Amino acid sequence: MNPLRSTILAASRSGRVRHGVESFGATRRVVDRFVAGEGTDDALECVHRLTSEGLLVTVDHLGEEVTDAAGADATVDAYTSLLAALSEKDLARGSDVSVKLSALGLAADPRGARERAARILGAAHAVGATMTVDMEHSELTSTTLDVVRSLRDDDPSVAAVIQAMLRRTEDDARQLATEGARVRLCKGAYAEDARIAFQRRADVDASYRRCLSILMHGPGAPLVATHDPAMLTAALELAAAAGRDPDSYELQLLLGVRPDEQHRLRSLGLAVRVYVPFGTEWWGYLMRRLAERPQNLAFFARALASKR
Repeated sequence: MNPLRSTILAASRSGRVRHGVESFGATRRVVDRFVAGEGTDDALECVHRLTSEGLLVTVDHLGEEVTDAAGADATVDAYTSLLAALSEKDLARGSDVSVKLSALGLAADPRGARERAARILGAAHAVGATMTVDMEHSELTSTTLDVVRSLRDDDPSVAAVIQAMLRRTEDDARQLATEGARVRLCKGAYAEDARIAFQRRADVDASYRRCLSILMHGPGAPLVATHDPAMLTAALELAAAAGRDPDSYELQLLLGVRPDEQHRLRSLGLAVRVYVPFGTEWWGYLMRRLAERPQNLAFFARALASKR
């Protein structure tokens, strides 16, 4: 693994490093660009702005690795409150929420995490929204996909997330791309062992193309999560080769990253969904975005001086 990437991922777990970075006044400008804010009202404001521009949204209440029932229940409350507020503002229909199972207590109580996810799913369904179950590190992959399959018994629209960096993902893509199923394909942002994950960027890119081809030629709805111009081009080419209508798949990009490209793709008549994170636990999220491509360090540095 790239040593710089390893360093960034280690920093994502360090409260001391977070405190030091927060002491710089310019840090808030970076966070504000890539995170909607810390509260529900901040998320609502961001969702309203994006949807008024013709973009779709998936909203993530930041947080993970919760081990106590009270904290896991608080995550459920955060999502149900968000969904109720979205509905009240007439913003829920067509929106999506992204949920990490570790924030629902997966490590300590897998059955309880599944039940909490079902509660969030029910709240989303009631207001016309959908739900995506986010993927985390590889130790949780099988368990997470088992929960997704279980939730799909209640609502087939529940989206799974798979990571192209993992060697198993081609098989997962074939199994998950069932009729009407939504599958988000990303590259992956966790430190993984070479025995189970590709380490070279070229190999991850090749895996992404193979998995994307499986999804595009399958009966489900591919959710293409990438900012890589080459992967976006590949997505459009594969969609055309598979004879897909523009509304049969989505391009998914992160809040604050290449916003001009988001609008350009939307202007082509494509469905573009923006990943909108909010909450107080923004540190790990921000560091993983850097770790996905250490070259992004320069990008984030430029963001300190410009919000354009």
